[in-house]
Amino acid sequence: MTPPEILLILLIAAICGGIGQTMVGYSAGGCISAIVVGIIGAYVGIWLAGYVGLPPIFTITISGNAFPIIWCIVGAAIFSAALGLVNRLIVGPRR
Repeated sequence: MTPPEILLILLIAAICGGIGQTMVGYSAGGCISAIVVGIIGAYVGIWLAGYVGLPPIFTITISGNAFPIIWCIVGAAIFSAALGLVNRLIVGPRR
């Protein structure tokens, strides 16, 4: 992979992570956390879709690797919801 391809994947991960965090209503932080949530959400979403047997939806191919956008957003939303739940259990409800 070339550096522009890596930057493109990080940009797509940041967008998917940001959309997933917005859907849930919990933000873990700024752009770097959106990238991390997007990357982990991609793994969660792809695993979940494969486990249930669902096909890839809206796939973008970058250097021969498929990147299913919808499952990445769904995975990012699930991961962000889990982060919000853990944060609420540890810190407590906001006043």
